[in-house]
Amino acid sequence: MAAGPTTRRRQLGADLRRLREAKGQTLEEAGARVGISKATLSRYETKEGSVKWPAVDALCREYGASDEERLALVELAKGAKIQGWWRSLADPIPESMNLMLTLEDEVVREDHYACMYIPGLLQTRSYAEAVHRASEVQCAEREVQHMVDIRMKRQELLDRDDPPHLWCVVDEAALRRRVGGSDVMREQLFHLLTVAQRPHVTLQVLPFSKGAHAAAVGSFAVLRGVTRQLDVVYVDLIGGGLFMEKPQELERYRLAFEYLSAQALDLESSAEIIDRISKEP
Repeated sequence: MAAGPTTRRRQLGADLRRLREAKGQTLEEAGARVGISKATLSRYETKEGSVKWPAVDALCREYGASDEERLALVELAKGAKIQGWWRSLADPIPESMNLMLTLEDEVVREDHYACMYIPGLLQTRSYAEAVHRASEVQCAEREVQHMVDIRMKRQELLDRDDPPHLWCVVDEAALRRRVGGSDVMREQLFHLLTVAQRPHVTLQVLPFSKGAHAAAVGSFAVLRGVTRQLDVVYVDLIGGGLFMEKPQELERYRLAFEYLSAQALDLESSAEIIDRISKEP
């Protein structure tokens, strides 16, 4: 998968910080030497927002980067303008969703643990509508349909020629929670069985019989970039979500997902339990 604008921007921020720290300079010192503020340089390194390539060129020269690396980072700066499909939507979307779409547009793999609801990328439209109506009780129906439209559009990620690998560990509780009623759940469970047959989708069930486990605190996703330093963790919260990218946070959730995957049923047994639940009255 080729690196898109979001990945290029995040790679640029990480590389600028690495070069500055290797030079032993503070944000204030480095910024003063090239004529930009501490706040501006901090924003360059946090991997968000626009950058000016002449400033990147000047920083690289100040840090003593090789000509090859300097030119590579300048090219990253020139190609880091984000233009995702969701930015042309007429109605606004929550900031956390905007960031999720921005990151997800270029991931190479997503690891999801779902304890409450089926992961959004695997939801049917009827199921997604029921989730939004329950979660946003004060939302008008137009807003519900807007958010569901975005979720359905988001699922096109899995239909690309070179889609990311989606690995989901779904708690049995999410399979048994009657979201939208029996018919909606039956359709949802059948959809899971269908999508799980795709080569780039891995679906495991964590059964009740496993008892307590490493992620009892709630659902999360590890969005994996082209390199480990571009990984991001998303944790579900009421009214939105929390994104984390500190190394210790990332490692904690990576290990939690590995543990959950090891505890979960294998692919065949997972399909069997989904099929069995779908046929229960």
